[in-house]
Amino acid sequence: MSEGNTLTAATGTAELHHEPSALGLTAPAWVALAMLVVVGIMVLAKVPAMISRILDGKIATIRQQLDEAAALRAEAEALLADAKKRDASSASDAKAIVEHAEAEAKALLAKAKTDAADLVARRGQMAEDKIAAAERAAVAEVRAKAADAATKAAAAIIADTHGATADKPLVDKAIAGLGRLN
Repeated sequence: MSEGNTLTAATGTAELHHEPSALGLTAPAWVALAMLVVVGIMVLAKVPAMISRILDGKIATIRQQLDEAAALRAEAEALLADAKKRDASSASDAKAIVEHAEAEAKALLAKAKTDAADLVARRGQMAEDKIAAAERAAVAEVRAKAADAATKAAAAIIADTHGATADKPLVDKAIAGLGRLN
């Protein structure tokens, strides 16, 4: 048997494949031709250039957004560094303020101690001055009373022992002394 008969005998039918064709082109050829036409129209309508412009615009927008993001990041890093610097400065300022306050407190305490010692010394001196003044006043009063008592005693003694005859030579002598003064 021939080879064609063997195929028929095994399946019972003869397989003949005829693909449909139009103008001598089969379906895959028509699809290929249609694709060539579509690609040709796209090239003629400058679609690739239009797509390229659109993509270039998108790329430029993305670059601009990346540049803005980089600028924002740099600004944020600068703000962070500034904040850290201010924080460190604030900490050192606070430490300096505390140290200054402690130094001032020590100075005020020392001044208060000196002022208290000076006040005690002044008050003591004032008390001593008052005591000395009281002593002087008492001595002056005693002297005044003693002088008054001596004067009264002398007047009483003179009144008892002196008379008009004893006073005459004294008065004459005093009158004679008056003429020499001029």
